[in-house]
Amino acid sequence: MDATTEPYLIISSDCHAGPPTEEYRPYLDARFHRDFDEFLAGQDRRRAEMTRLGIRNEAFADRWFHDNEEGLRGGWDPARRLKELDGDGVAAEVVFPDADAVDSRTAAPFGVGLGLSGDHDPDLGMAGAQAHNRWLAEFVGEHPQRHRGVALLPVTAPTDRVVAEVYRAKESGLGALMIPAMWVDKEPYHDRRYDPVWAAAAECAMPVLTHSGAAPRHEYGDHLGIYVSEVTWWPARPLWFLLWSGVFERHPGLRFGVAESGCWWLPNLLWFMDRLYLGAHGGKKLSPFAGLRRPPHEYLDRQVFVCATNTKRRELAQRYEIGVDNILWGSDFPHPEGTWPDTRAWLARTFHDIPVAETRRMLGLAAAEVFGFDTGRLAPLAKRIGPTPADLGQSGDQRAVEASWARSREVGRHWLTDHDFPALGVNP
Repeated sequence: MDATTEPYLIISSDCHAGPPTEEYRPYLDARFHRDFDEFLAGQDRRRAEMTRLGIRNEAFADRWFHDNEEGLRGGWDPARRLKELDGDGVAAEVVFPDADAVDSRTAAPFGVGLGLSGDHDPDLGMAGAQAHNRWLAEFVGEHPQRHRGVALLPVTAPTDRVVAEVYRAKESGLGALMIPAMWVDKEPYHDRRYDPVWAAAAECAMPVLTHSGAAPRHEYGDHLGIYVSEVTWWPARPLWFLLWSGVFERHPGLRFGVAESGCWWLPNLLWFMDRLYLGAHGGKKLSPFAGLRRPPHEYLDRQVFVCATNTKRRELAQRYEIGVDNILWGSDFPHPEGTWPDTRAWLARTFHDIPVAETRRMLGLAAAEVFGFDTGRLAPLAKRIGPTPADLGQSGDQRAVEASWARSREVGRHWLTDHDFPALGVNP
């Protein structure tokens, strides 16, 4: 079996797990139990408010839970989870919090899951994060070769406690760190107070990620379209804070990722930042490059990745600007906006004309390198459950497929290759 016919090793870079919220109690320090009871008591009120704002569609919720009742148990049941992953052809996964993205029935204590933000009370935020991290370490420990748990890290809390949680999470078997996308009234991520955290993450080889979820919802009123338009911007924002302030230069071993925010925004951002650094006319009066020794695209390729959940055709068409190895596909299991339970058909619709070698990178091999999965241990499983290139409609002549993308690959990052921008016929 050659590389054009063997099944794909698929790793989802964005999945979710968490027990029904009340089951976090044994993992929470006892001194926070009274606060936890108050948090639980407010769940119905918060759910009603979500419905009023349009964040929760009651008819959709009823249908979703009815149609997927068994599979949704995979959000916290390890055996059921493996059955769902196998059905999707997914050999391994990166596990974020909050399995239930419809009714929030699996919310981490005090709302520190996908809503983790710098406005959380430092004590409650750290307590809730540690409770989830303890539960998650047990959960992924059932089958560690197939899961990388993402520890919640309230990075805006006192630095010594944050650094201690990095090491504790690493020792417990977790493999990555999720920080708030919003620091709110705390120090932004260019502040040197965070350097010990970045250093600890690099030392532990734990990638640091943001994930869509948190946003200043109090500003949006009843206009949900505003939230939808901005929710993927907030997780991306720390990227340029870390890059321009020299964090990536000072900590070359730090890996940073943006999850479930697409990657459609990255080509134009990278073009803009590179042009500034390389001396574009509009930036000549500025001096924004203190501490940077290389152009932004080099930091991106060395240290940044995008967990491009439910990757779109438009984004794949831009992969030579983004960087094929910088795109990590994700299923978002078990969230309804993801590809589960129809992942195999979705992959065929999306990757049917993408070269097999590039597909292997984006569907699994790049994620294996970022998150440290053992591809040798996963290979027998992938051969059993993984879809083949033929299953994805890629059974045609690979030379012809490669040739069809030759021009796009040659142009690549057009501002660096001195080729015309394809859509305009000019080199802006």
